[in-house]
This record gives sequence, C-alpha cells and structure tokens, in this order.
Amino acid sequence: MRKRLTRTGNSFAVVLDRELLEQTGITPESILDVSTDGDVIVISPVRARKRAERLRRAMARADERYGGVFRRLAE
Repeated sequence: MRKRLTRTGNSFAVVLDRELLEQTGITPESILDVSTDGDVIVISPVRARKRAERLRRAMARADERYGGVFRRLAE
C-alpha cells in the first residue's frame, strides 16, 4: 500500500484505510508507538503488558529450541 502525506494544519498526517486498521486492531482510541531506525517509520499499537510478556517468553522458547537453525539460515 502506498500513501502520500496529507497536510493537517502546520503538520502532515498519514491517513490509514479502515481495512488496515481492522486488520491490526487499531481504533481511534488506540495509543500508538511510533519509532524509526532512521530509514523506516514503524507504527504499532501499544499492547497490554501481559500480551507483550507472553510474546517475549514465546520468542525466548523459540530461540532456545531453534536458535541454531535460525543462525544457519541467516548465513
């Protein structure tokens, strides 16, 4: 999906389609985390701490179990 910035007062905005918002679970009330690595802008909804902790534990288990495979695939 490609978008152009829209002027909003003295700022610019990115208008997100309803379908994209529905897929990500973002609502007008959602608090968003906006970050960048200097090249890419990442916008993601702030999730509950419990959910984030469950994800971290699942990623740690996957790394423990498949870390060697992931490293070999990365080479």
